[in-house]
Amino acid sequence: MKITVNDCLKLDAFQGSQLLTSVQNADRRVRTVSVLDESDLAMGVERNGVRDQMVITHFWTSKDDIEAQVNAVKALGMKNISALVIYLNENGVRMVDPKVVSTAEEIGLPLITIYDTGKVTYAMLIEQVLDKILYGHNYSDNILNNTIYHLLNFEKHSSFPAALSEAAIHNGYQVVLMTEEFNPILTVETRHQVKIEDAVQTARKLDAFHVNTFTRVEIDSVITYWGYIEIKDKKYILVIVDNEDNYSATEMTKLAETIQLAIGMWKYTPERDSRSEFIKSAVRGDLSFCYTLLDEAGLRGMQFSSVFLTKDLGTDAVMDILDKYKKQYGFYAMTVTDDNEIYGIIYSEEGQEKGVSVKNACLDMYEHLKSGRKESKIYHITGIETLEAAVEGFRLITKTRRYMDTVFPYKRVFSKYEISMVCDCVFMQTGSSSLKKMYLDLLEPFEREVSTNKGRLLMDTLSTFVLDAGMNSNKTAEFMNIHNNTVQYRLKKANEILGAEMTANRIIPGLTMALAIKRLEEK
Repeated sequence: MKITVNDCLKLDAFQGSQLLTSVQNADRRVRTVSVLDESDLAMGVERNGVRDQMVITHFWTSKDDIEAQVNAVKALGMKNISALVIYLNENGVRMVDPKVVSTAEEIGLPLITIYDTGKVTYAMLIEQVLDKILYGHNYSDNILNNTIYHLLNFEKHSSFPAALSEAAIHNGYQVVLMTEEFNPILTVETRHQVKIEDAVQTARKLDAFHVNTFTRVEIDSVITYWGYIEIKDKKYILVIVDNEDNYSATEMTKLAETIQLAIGMWKYTPERDSRSEFIKSAVRGDLSFCYTLLDEAGLRGMQFSSVFLTKDLGTDAVMDILDKYKKQYGFYAMTVTDDNEIYGIIYSEEGQEKGVSVKNACLDMYEHLKSGRKESKIYHITGIETLEAAVEGFRLITKTRRYMDTVFPYKRVFSKYEISMVCDCVFMQTGSSSLKKMYLDLLEPFEREVSTNKGRLLMDTLSTFVLDAGMNSNKTAEFMNIHNNTVQYRLKKANEILGAEMTANRIIPGLTMALAIKRLEEK
């Protein structure tokens, strides 16, 4: 419940205390309590200067330094703490200096003094304040008791979601249960103030997910708490929204534990994550099951523009850029994470003009993603429309991904053009010996007409020029760490051995395939 400075002043630990300043601000909320007794006062202010926190101190380390006390009061007031409690002691601060009092009054900070007789210790005061915060004015009217009353009313409610809904309505909070892929599977909404997608993006950026605690995240003035719970040995994300900012973080953590216990007692099994199942089915090529999930996943009538796989890029990096492009270009995205890999589908409402816009946005986005970790890889099939094409796109990515680095060791983003070519090369290498021989024979003069070492050198230069450098001699020189003149000389020799102009439109397709198959053969 909401506990104020005035509520705390009524506790036994505050008997005999004096509120010296800012009586009008004694209705400030108290969420937590802490002790400021660091030897470095500036560090103490930094650590304890938390909004809505009651701070206790003896000012031991600055008992004779009035200026330091004034500065500390001023800094704590700027950080919007609830109140500053100063213990008076014969061996420390005997009375609060008028300068300190006037500073506190000037900035509107409630300043409380307690004479230290040894009867009321820090521990006693902290315990009483925290009990007040946790249990509120009346324990029987506590959020936990009220929630338990509704959640365990098996006679009235037919299901766990129904019981949770009534508990949330009566206590002014909301609940969202999500998979680790951030797909909602149970939502109890009592207000509509912020989109779940926006909340997820904000919470992820603030690193709000911790194993054993629930973290407070403020999103557009809406107070939310995020954390993990386990249901039948599977981890889920639980989000609790405090509609009126009535409860403390401790209460929210206890509430989450209560909800988790009730889930077990109801033997509640979360609905399947249809969107994750949809992606997993598409990745494994199960088109019929994808069609089964279309309505459940809310994808009926959608146009599938791109499928992708990122490797070693990091979830946060992918999601941040994905969220940016989604908002800018108005498309949707589904993702599923598997260790260090993320599979995703980009889709939008049907329409030719929209499809072209989304396609171009995706191409730009994948290049943007490339700016992340240098060891990362991005595979995508973009410019599609149908579900069949999306499933086929994942099939091509899955089939070729382990060969892509061999054919294109310097590339990090692989489009449908590179993927399709490598797919054909793999087919010829593994299943069509006559076609493979036909292409490799194009390179046979490098072994027959020059020495082995020279032929190898010319072949390497030619492969780098065609497959890696986009037929740019300067890039070829950079990749091979040699002078551009050397590249030009070797390419001229390669032209002579081939007996054809390698960059000619009729020559380059067959030469590219031959060089790619050669690299696969030498793997």
